[in-house]
Amino acid sequence: MELAELVARRPYPAAGLLLGLTRRCPLRCAHCSTGSDLFTREEPDGGQLERFVGSFTEENRPDVVMLTGGEPLLLPALAERLSALAHRAGSRTALLSGMFFARGGSPRGRRGAAIPPAILRAIRSVDHFSASLDVHHEREVPRADVFRALHRIQDEGVAVSFHLTGTGASDPYLADITRAVEKEFGGRVPSLVNEVRPFGRAASWARPARTGPDPAAASPCSMAAWPVVAFDGRVLACCNQDTVDRRPVPAHLDLGHIGVDDWATVRGRTLESPVLRMLRTVGPAHLAARYGSGPPAGSYCDGCRALGDDEAAAVGALAVAGGAAGALLDLTAAVRGSREGAQGVVRRHGCAAYAPLVVAGGSPPPRTDAPDAR
Repeated sequence: MELAELVARRPYPAAGLLLGLTRRCPLRCAHCSTGSDLFTREEPDGGQLERFVGSFTEENRPDVVMLTGGEPLLLPALAERLSALAHRAGSRTALLSGMFFARGGSPRGRRGAAIPPAILRAIRSVDHFSASLDVHHEREVPRADVFRALHRIQDEGVAVSFHLTGTGASDPYLADITRAVEKEFGGRVPSLVNEVRPFGRAASWARPARTGPDPAAASPCSMAAWPVVAFDGRVLACCNQDTVDRRPVPAHLDLGHIGVDDWATVRGRTLESPVLRMLRTVGPAHLAARYGSGPPAGSYCDGCRALGDDEAAAVGALAVAGGAAGALLDLTAAVRGSREGAQGVVRRHGCAAYAPLVVAGGSPPPRTDAPDAR
């Protein structure tokens, strides 16, 4: 499964599922959105995760299951079991890693990086492997080590990509690292490029999120499409880090708990909620402006979370997006959101200038004379 195929499914409701296996991580990157470290032990119960993924059926399953963290490869046996359970029902799996296992390994030549056996088995079990790389990760794991490990993973027959993060289109680091990836892998490895957001350890220094849209205009949110299993086992309708971290969860974004609910129940709540349909169709600002009891609160995402206490907005959403008509609106919005493919999704939600790189062989922005940012 190539990166572009995975990203292009993002606008479709319940087409994917994000599983946070743990908040623990042996790295301490300065921009970490979750504030993970080696001693942070928050994680869902492994047995509950297996039961939840085991509830998939061939008729009712997500297309894609994304294993993430923290660092999911600190639990390689669990990652391998979850991938096998997902495959049994016909789902495909992807895993995002900070590459801690590549740090300081014996090079043994460019393509001979040593990977611990349990971790290699977990990597072999997934359909796509993505490596996080940015200026902060490089202070923990040198890029040469990451490149060697990714060559080894490619040799195992697993599709690979990079998840790159920077401060924006003008970040010299992004210009440098995308050129380095292109040179090292000959344009055959795609990259998803995002911008640092002010969450976790980055909250004290990263710039605020993008200015919210005009409330009078529809601005759909594809991030309300895929359920997210958080570190306490709650299932959320959104991957925004404040939503993942804060409790209680706003009522319209709370899809249940893996300890008591199965996938069919979570999928049904994702697809049938009138408020979630409106978020995916017109966005929270428009919903609040048209039906809400007051002006939207704060940023785009703050305004969304505030909808959980807005009964007027819920009543308005039900009137417009309830029943079969609402389901059709939702599907229409998903088709429209995916019309430009993976590049269109990245332009809306990632670093737009680097959107072409989500496809292998895509062209990066024109080169500048920016200095090496390592």
